[in-house]
Amino acid sequence: MIAKLKQLFLSPEVPLTAQQKTQQLNLAAAALLLEVVYADDHVESSETALLPAALTQTLHITLDDATALLEQAKQARFNATSLFEFTEKINAAFSVADKQQLILAMWQLAYADGELCRYEDQIIRRTADLLYLKHSELIHMRNIAMEKDA
Repeated sequence: MIAKLKQLFLSPEVPLTAQQKTQQLNLAAAALLLEVVYADDHVESSETALLPAALTQTLHITLDDATALLEQAKQARFNATSLFEFTEKINAAFSVADKQQLILAMWQLAYADGELCRYEDQIIRRTADLLYLKHSELIHMRNIAMEKDA
């Protein structure tokens, strides 16, 4: 038994392919967007309608891919213990502009039902902090989302 444990801990990790890395990144971003949708305990139809479009714009994927990704992201979100699991992957690969686009999509989802819940606000702010975005960038993305909503 000890030999099997040693083998488990000492075995080299198999490197991921580029496609697998992209899939993990997309899954992380989708899970973060879902965090906003589920933050206020009422999933509004306006939020669920906007979610696939937000994924296609943010991740540059097709609508069919976005729909499939959402199903995977629901499970990943359910199994997650913190936002860090997702933001860690995004920090390793996203540019500042990509991170800003993700935060913008999160704000747009938060405002989709016409009001901002404090829990939605909290999740977006915590995510922006974990993505090492400046407060001014966070507010700028919020203002853009609010302008589009008006």
